[in-house]
Amino acid sequence: MSLISPIKKFIKRLARWVATPWRHAKQRRYADAGAASMARKELPNDQLLPLVRQYVAGGEKVIISVKGYSMRPFLEHLRDRVTLAPWTDLAVGDAVLAEIAPGHFVLHRIIAIDGEQLTLMGDGNVRGTEHCLKSDVCGVVTEYLRPNGHVLKASDRVLQRRIRMWRRLLPIRRWLLFIYRLTVEG
Repeated sequence: MSLISPIKKFIKRLARWVATPWRHAKQRRYADAGAASMARKELPNDQLLPLVRQYVAGGEKVIISVKGYSMRPFLEHLRDRVTLAPWTDLAVGDAVLAEIAPGHFVLHRIIAIDGEQLTLMGDGNVRGTEHCLKSDVCGVVTEYLRPNGHVLKASDRVLQRRIRMWRRLLPIRRWLLFIYRLTVEG
């Protein structure tokens, strides 16, 4: 038995203990989110997202639920929803729905733009990027919708500052996400 295992267990217990008040507050705040998700009908992504692409290309705004954990801590699986709208100009830091391969869509953030080529990475990812063309972008996120009714505009200055800070924390993102998971899932 190595020394790392007991240290890891101790750190995990300590992080849970420290994060308990926040974890319980979040559970109370989003208690109805689970019930709301059970009441809706879900469509598989391979059927839903091509329709979303059509509507957004037609100039409509579309609201979709977030599935997956790649955009943590800004978006949570089946808890949050986003409003997608047509885009006119893309910038580093924008969250976009893009088709990175035929039938394979991701909702990730733009981390680099090189002419028509975009590099995407999820906020909850610690490595690995996707590449696509600007023409593969289906829509850009304009609003983050929380289950308690709070609507956060993607252009909010405080949110933009947090996103920039989160990008700079990439070297230690693994540990920050570990602590975040303890507070959310604990």
